[in-house]
Amino acid sequence: MAKRTPSIDTKNVTAVQLMELDSCVRCGECVKWCPTYAASGEKPGLAPRDKILRWRQYMNKSYGFKAKIFGPEEIPQSELEQFKDDVYGCTTCGVCATVCEAGINTVELWEALRTNLVKKGIGPYGKLGTIPKLIKQYHNAYMLDQKDRLAWVPTDVKIADKADILYFTGCTAGYKQLSLAFATSRVLNKLGIKFSMLGEEEWCCGSNPIRTGQIDYEDVAREAARHNVEAIQKKGAKKVLFACAGCFRAAKVDWPRLLGKELPFEVIHITQFLADLIKEDKIKWEKPINKTVTYHDPCHLGRHVGVFNAPRFVLSHIPGVKFVEMERSKEFQRCCGAGGGVKAGMPDLAVAIGEARVKDALETDADILSSACPFCKRNLSDGRDSLKADIVVEDVIELVAEALGLSTT
Repeated sequence: MAKRTPSIDTKNVTAVQLMELDSCVRCGECVKWCPTYAASGEKPGLAPRDKILRWRQYMNKSYGFKAKIFGPEEIPQSELEQFKDDVYGCTTCGVCATVCEAGINTVELWEALRTNLVKKGIGPYGKLGTIPKLIKQYHNAYMLDQKDRLAWVPTDVKIADKADILYFTGCTAGYKQLSLAFATSRVLNKLGIKFSMLGEEEWCCGSNPIRTGQIDYEDVAREAARHNVEAIQKKGAKKVLFACAGCFRAAKVDWPRLLGKELPFEVIHITQFLADLIKEDKIKWEKPINKTVTYHDPCHLGRHVGVFNAPRFVLSHIPGVKFVEMERSKEFQRCCGAGGGVKAGMPDLAVAIGEARVKDALETDADILSSACPFCKRNLSDGRDSLKADIVVEDVIELVAEALGLSTT
């Protein structure tokens, strides 16, 4: 009798990750910190430890000693579907990696498991499967015309055809959260920074397909990375500025990995750029912001890349600002709830996580909850509105624009 084919395989799961599955000591520290687990009402399947142990069990049933002798044990499809739901009920924020006693790189592990499930035809979750198709067709997930990439640009903003510095707007700021695009472009003009933009040659950065395990769908993410890099090179840019943490992470970490080479230009977040200008005394503030401000670290900017100090440096140097920290900050901050496809796939869960983060901010008595990512701003605003809380949500770049006497509308 032929042995049964294993219900799972090891595609896209590295040897190191297979060892990491065995290194989990079940201490439960990750369970205490996981934002989706807490916001779900402590649903067991969402706990990082639980997902690791279940996949380890699946591996043993499929490839363990008993499976080698008697054949792999069948894993019911319904069980794999539930596991898929739980793996996608994760913002890939990475706090479980921060607190992991065994040092497991959980962000890479979750993305590998998602890719594995997609290749088995089990993932992705819900409507997330449509996003790579939209990016393939429209070069953005909003199904909007590429010719409108610069439709937001106001008449007072001056953009150079070519410059050493290029501003990569991102789909969300360029199509949906225009105040961030207004603020960034006007701030650069105000400071005398000559910059160019890609316009309709700017494609989606590819973050969503990568984060949701759809990295190999018709090579969408790799094609987007290649196109954007080549388009930036044609503009002659030596430094590329990002005000979107997701785009910044994709460019800094994912593009070199997808293309197999270092980028021919420097990638920098706008808060890093502004912090350097402040240190060089090149910013002359015009208007104080007499408010108490707290800061939420975007996962893609903070834990994923390590940029923690620059946004705080900028905020603390805006005249009038009283800067306060939330109890959970920097490496230990609570995710806003928007990442990893959760906002698109499980919006109710995303808002519940956003509510928890807004509550963290309210405990500081801050007037303004600031961040440095359009997705964070969106979900923190949704969490604030759901709670009917009295706190303003504004991006760092919007506050900088205000302190320079500039409009963000």
